[in-house]
Amino acid sequence: MASKPSSSAPPRPSRLPGRFARLPELAGPGFLPLGLFARLPLAMLTVGTLTLVTAVSHSYAIGGMAAGAVGIGSALGAPVLGSLADRAGQRVVLLVAAVVNTLAVAGLLAAAYITPGYGSVSDAAGVLVAAFLAGASCPQVGPMARVRWMALTTRNLSPGAGAGSKSVAANRADLDTALSYEGTADEITFVLGPALVGVLASLVAPWLPLALAAVMTITLVPAFAVHPSQQAVAPAPRKPTAGVVDSGAESGQANPQRRSRWANAVVAVPVVAMVCMGTFFGATQNALSAFSAQYANAEIAGLLYAVMGLSSAVAALSVAFWPQRFSLASRWVAAALAMSVLSLLLLLPAGIWPMVFVLLILGIPVGPVMVTVFSIGGVVAPAGRMATVMTALASGIVAGTALGSYLAGQLAETQGPAAAFVVSMAAAAGLLLLGVVTSLVMKRQAQG
Repeated sequence: MASKPSSSAPPRPSRLPGRFARLPELAGPGFLPLGLFARLPLAMLTVGTLTLVTAVSHSYAIGGMAAGAVGIGSALGAPVLGSLADRAGQRVVLLVAAVVNTLAVAGLLAAAYITPGYGSVSDAAGVLVAAFLAGASCPQVGPMARVRWMALTTRNLSPGAGAGSKSVAANRADLDTALSYEGTADEITFVLGPALVGVLASLVAPWLPLALAAVMTITLVPAFAVHPSQQAVAPAPRKPTAGVVDSGAESGQANPQRRSRWANAVVAVPVVAMVCMGTFFGATQNALSAFSAQYANAEIAGLLYAVMGLSSAVAALSVAFWPQRFSLASRWVAAALAMSVLSLLLLLPAGIWPMVFVLLILGIPVGPVMVTVFSIGGVVAPAGRMATVMTALASGIVAGTALGSYLAGQLAETQGPAAAFVVSMAAAAGLLLLGVVTSLVMKRQAQG
């Protein structure tokens, strides 16, 4: 629910240096850097925990379990934080989460160093609990930022604006631009975060990345929480009706009654799609570790994966310039189809540089798929449950990454990297199938 715009607000300019120049006008000064860097601790938390616990316990198994506890905590805690934000507002939830998470990370650091021994899993119970709490309480800045963009890009729409009106078209363009930026911000932080952990841990100490993450959380997240943009998102009423932030892309001709029959039913589809996306990420990471060990060393797998993240981030930015007549469901199908076909190329390289080329090409459809699925999530989210849906989408990526890492790890261990890449290909095929289902459902919804 958005606050009413001021009647004295200046008219929207017709020409700007670029579509992304519109974003600071919508959200206000400081929002873009705050939204970018305030999500960096989340990107550092899993790898930072893995690095710290492995270093102090001298056990890859215990380090992996601690990192897994962070992932499980994040996957379970994120939707809870989203639901609370829908009910109580983003500001209070983010402020409380920042304090709790800082304390949880401090507890994780303390537990890692004061644990007397790591002879068994039971010895590391305190570390695992602290890791779980750190993951569960981590502020969900990325999903909350997307909720704000969806409110900010619709608050100037008149209640009776039709699907073909200029106001709806402008809303769609602004939202596409904002979500394409958010997709790129996610890619940047999830490449920069692990890299920062590696540099700080290797050059200084294994505890420093988590300590820095805690400092960033307690300083940047509160600043994001109280940023004026949070006023655009009001707490939901007790009994929300099914309605969505409508970009006019798929169902402009459908009335609210027709939308209400489908919104709750289809909201699970983008969440499952994000599980597939996470599975693709996790499987590709593990498969690349096995692949790089054959031709160089396993440590360069992170650099290889970053190549795909680079092209994905650039492609995500390009979504802002895609024609509006290219509907969200069609975008999903087209990008997922390209992703499915290009993923077959993962089986071809017989060296590091050929794989670099394949990953650079494969990343091109990945960013647009992520941007589009988040957009679809905004379309199908029931009114008053936007933060819940956005955080559920983010949790889907986390859960899928753990699943993909496990499956690909098992196959890589027993059958080699080619078998592990099959998990990546299956996940891409799942995204394509879900895109087709979404397209059919939205067409039926529009037809009533």
